[in-house]
Amino acid sequence: MADFDLEIIKKIHETLKSKGLKVALAESCTAGLVAHALTLLPGASGCFDSSIVCYSRHAKHKLLGLSESFIDKHGTVSEETSRAMAKAAKDKSGVDVALAVIGVLGPEPIEEHGVGLVYIAVTTGLETTSRGFKFEGDRDAIKHAAADQALHFLYEAVSVWT
Repeated sequence: MADFDLEIIKKIHETLKSKGLKVALAESCTAGLVAHALTLLPGASGCFDSSIVCYSRHAKHKLLGLSESFIDKHGTVSEETSRAMAKAAKDKSGVDVALAVIGVLGPEPIEEHGVGLVYIAVTTGLETTSRGFKFEGDRDAIKHAAADQALHFLYEAVSVWT
């Protein structure tokens, strides 16, 4: 199992706490791994609120409220869906910032998307930023790479938030 960058987790904690912010997550392909990483250090409750693991299409609909027509239009793995998931996690939890991660772990493509494609989105409510990534390796390697990148993306987003 890959180790997490405890320094980036510490920076996330410090930044969120210093700004009085809480974060919530909506995780699909990482299946709670980002939440796990954020809670590795003591004091996580001062900045971490919750994580919704919405691995299936059904869960994205039932837990996050993404409509069936939205999912039909954009798919379960897309930039639009990652953005909608982040916004839904923020709205449902009532926090300041939310992050979402979706992707294809394999071994088969999903909706014509190749293995290793991951989308990560962060929202503050006023602004939502998302990026696509392509990771290599087996399921575990892709999952850990996605979680690690999500932590770095989250830190980048909250560190510039005034």
